[in-house]
Amino acid sequence: MQTTANLRPNADHLEAMRFAMVDSQLRPNAVSDPRVIAAMASVAREFFLDESLAAVAYADVKLPLTPGRFMNLPVATGRLLTAAALRESDKVLLIGAAGGYTAAVLARIVASVVAVECDANLVRTARQALAAATNVTVVEGPLAAGHVVAAPYDVIVVDGAIEQLPPGLVDQLGVDGRLVTGLIDRGVCRLSVGHRTAGGFGLADFADFDAAVLPGFAPEKGFVF
Repeated sequence: MQTTANLRPNADHLEAMRFAMVDSQLRPNAVSDPRVIAAMASVAREFFLDESLAAVAYADVKLPLTPGRFMNLPVATGRLLTAAALRESDKVLLIGAAGGYTAAVLARIVASVVAVECDANLVRTARQALAAATNVTVVEGPLAAGHVVAAPYDVIVVDGAIEQLPPGLVDQLGVDGRLVTGLIDRGVCRLSVGHRTAGGFGLADFADFDAAVLPGFAPEKGFVF
């Protein structure tokens, strides 16, 4: 009789699933930056999930982390990072550290990462998982507030879907910086990229993909008469 332990995928099986994710999910969906591909092919997603989810770590679905919070879909994260046009010298603000997976991917590509997370349990998980990543700092606080103390940033990555983009978050982006996010528009998540210039900030959609919803970005409700 097989036990639960026997049913858990071994390291070779997990590696094969990771490469299959790259070939069947990322490459066919315009995740074309070779640095993003290489990082996502090398970072073990199962390490940032509950052990019981290892068998589905590379599935094209949102995976539960804590009540109401999910790890973003691989293709959504891959498309956002590709659109961000990451550079080796970049200082990145990651909104939604979750369990630390996307921060680990970014850490292999850019100079430094400040990862903001509002869920105290996820902060502890991410800090533990990223203990060896010397270029990542995990900060606890409201996602919509970012981390103004370390601004400006070259890139801001909002790793999920939000209802609105706070102006205060855009203000933390340096001139010539890039911001990527998922924006919920009438029930549809539109992946978007923006650039900040000396004259202002512009945001444009580039793809429609499902993405994990991040808390704390609901529009303020006006008065009802």
